[in-house]
Amino acid sequence: MGKAIASLETSCPTGRAHGWADGVDLGKGYQRTPSTAAHFMAQPLISVLVDTYNHERFIEQAINSVLEQDVGPKEFEVIVVDDSSVDRTPDLVRRFEPRVRLIRKVNGGQASAFNAGIPECRGEIVAFLDGDDWWAPGKLVAVADALASDPNVGLVGHGITEVYSDGREHTELLRENPRFRITSEDGAKIFRMRKSFLGTSRMTYRAEVLRKIGFVPEALTFQADEYLFTLAGLYADILILRESLTFYRLHEQNAFQMAGENADAIRRKQRVLAALANSLREELRRRELPDAVARIMVDWIQTDADLLRLTIDGGFPWETVRAELQNYGVEHSHAGLAHWLFKCASLLPACVLPPRTYYSLKRRLAASDLYRRARGKWLPYLAPQHVDRYRTMRP
Repeated sequence: MGKAIASLETSCPTGRAHGWADGVDLGKGYQRTPSTAAHFMAQPLISVLVDTYNHERFIEQAINSVLEQDVGPKEFEVIVVDDSSVDRTPDLVRRFEPRVRLIRKVNGGQASAFNAGIPECRGEIVAFLDGDDWWAPGKLVAVADALASDPNVGLVGHGITEVYSDGREHTELLRENPRFRITSEDGAKIFRMRKSFLGTSRMTYRAEVLRKIGFVPEALTFQADEYLFTLAGLYADILILRESLTFYRLHEQNAFQMAGENADAIRRKQRVLAALANSLREELRRRELPDAVARIMVDWIQTDADLLRLTIDGGFPWETVRAELQNYGVEHSHAGLAHWLFKCASLLPACVLPPRTYYSLKRRLAASDLYRRARGKWLPYLAPQHVDRYRTMRP
């Protein structure tokens, strides 16, 4: 870690801040806890930004996983942005003061939490953590070393372990350590299939990259992390480490998870995805990215939004067929002839059925044990070729 600190500190200016450019209006309605004189005198290497909302069951584990990192206490700061929790989350965070700073803001979602918190970060690098997740030991050392090893790298992600409420764990690791920039069609395609390793609790940035990105559209009540890590690839290389350094908790309050056929949750997710696609489309055009590259990055997001719209609100049969084929072509670009023929055959009912009817039938079929056994025997589901997956039970 010492080498990483020395390397990064040479480019770390003194004075306030690694927040955004001066003069950016971040809006009203949030409060900082009082800061000590030492807070303003010391310049940390790393800022850890934790966004939270009603995480009283989880926030202590999240913060402890940060404080227990193998990094000296003067080398990093911890900022928690609370999105107007109505449970005991703020009180629990205050127990960690003054080691942890708390910012409370009016409820507005993930993007508004980022907009409130990022300008407060004084570190040369900024690592993000959701208040219901936690980090593995060694996380900060690994990402700091990766950034110190090459000044062209501006964003580091890594493997992930999903943790279910019943104790099951699902770990995903990349088979390679890809490094890419999203300024070419090849780079955009690599990014598109590996962006799941760049979500909130996985992403660590050079602060200068965040300054270049600027304000995050606040319509992104979740999925604001994708806005940031997509635009980051325009300004610096992205590196994804193989190690699983984050535990991602799956529970009933996950903003981006949907339970069963909850129409309100599906519609909410659809609206946010559509807003993300529109925001990125406008920004990439403004930043003069070639249209072919921008389409690779944005069209899949728009397809996801279209599929959810068709599922819950309906549309035309031809829209179902088009969206399904587009999505399959991206997710399973390596699919062989047999899988493509099966996919096309499965879409024959979609040519005539209303989308909601088609998806209702599709869900029933997917839930059938007989169907799953038949698929497993005769035409197994395709798995990503670039990912290793491990499923375990916690002791």
